[in-house]
Amino acid sequence: MPAAHALPPETKVHSALARTLTIDLGDTREQLVHHPLYALIDRPDRLRRFMEHHVFAVWDFQSLLKAMQQKLTCTGIPWLPTPDPEARRLVNEIVLDEESDELPGGGHASHFELYLDSMRHAAADTRPIERLLELLRRGESISEALDACGGPTAACNFVRRSFEVIESGSTRRIVAAFTYGREDVIPDMFRHLVTSLATEDPATWESFRFYLERHIAHDDEKHAPVCRRIVARLCGDDPAHWAEASETARDCLASRITFWDEIAATWK
Repeated sequence: MPAAHALPPETKVHSALARTLTIDLGDTREQLVHHPLYALIDRPDRLRRFMEHHVFAVWDFQSLLKAMQQKLTCTGIPWLPTPDPEARRLVNEIVLDEESDELPGGGHASHFELYLDSMRHAAADTRPIERLLELLRRGESISEALDACGGPTAACNFVRRSFEVIESGSTRRIVAAFTYGREDVIPDMFRHLVTSLATEDPATWESFRFYLERHIAHDDEKHAPVCRRIVARLCGDDPAHWAEASETARDCLASRITFWDEIAATWK
C-alpha cells in the first residue's frame, strides 16, 4: 500500500521538472546582499574609494545592456524585425531609462553620467574611468584599455569577467548576467549604501544618493521584473537552457562577491 501522503508518480515528475525550470542562485545572492563591505563604508574617504572602484561596474552595466539590446532588437541597417516583439519592447524601455533618464533639475543623462557627476561632487577621482573611455574612443581593445587606464585592479578584473559573458555571444548568458547579476540584486545592494552621509553633508552626497535611489526605483519596480520575464521567454521549457542561465547568474554574483572582497581587504 502506498503511504497516505505519497505523491503520484506523474506529480513527482512534474515537481522535478518545475525545479529545473527556474533560476538556481544557490546562496550567492544572499552572500552578496549581506556582504561585510557595506558596513565598512562608514566614512567619507571610504565611500569615495568605493565609488572609484564601483564606477567601472556602472560603466560595464551599460555595455551588458547594449549587448542585450543588440541580441533582442535590431540595431543594424537595414532594419529587420526580430522574432520576439515583447522582448524587443521590454529591452528598449530599459535602454531609455538607463541611457537617457530624467535629471532632477531638467535635462537627461545616462546613469553612468549621473554617477560620474556624483563622483565629481564628492571629490572622488574620475581620471581612471575617463582614461578608459578615452582609450576606447581611440580604438584600443577593451583588454588594452583596461591595462592602460590606471584603474583599480579589482575593478578592471570585474569588467574583464563581464566582457567574457558579452563576448560569448550567448543571448541567454548575456540576459541572465544582466538580470540576476545586476537588475535583480542591485536594489538590495544599494539600500545598504543610502546612508546618513547624504543627510549630514548634502552638498557632497546628495547627487550620489539621488543616483542610488533612482536606480533602486527603476530596478525594483520595473527593470528586474521585466528582465526575469525575458529570461523565462528565452529559456522556455528546456531544462538545459535554465541550467545555462543559472550557471551564468551564479558566476556573475560570485564575480561581484570577489570584487567586494578585494575592496574590503584594502581596509582591514
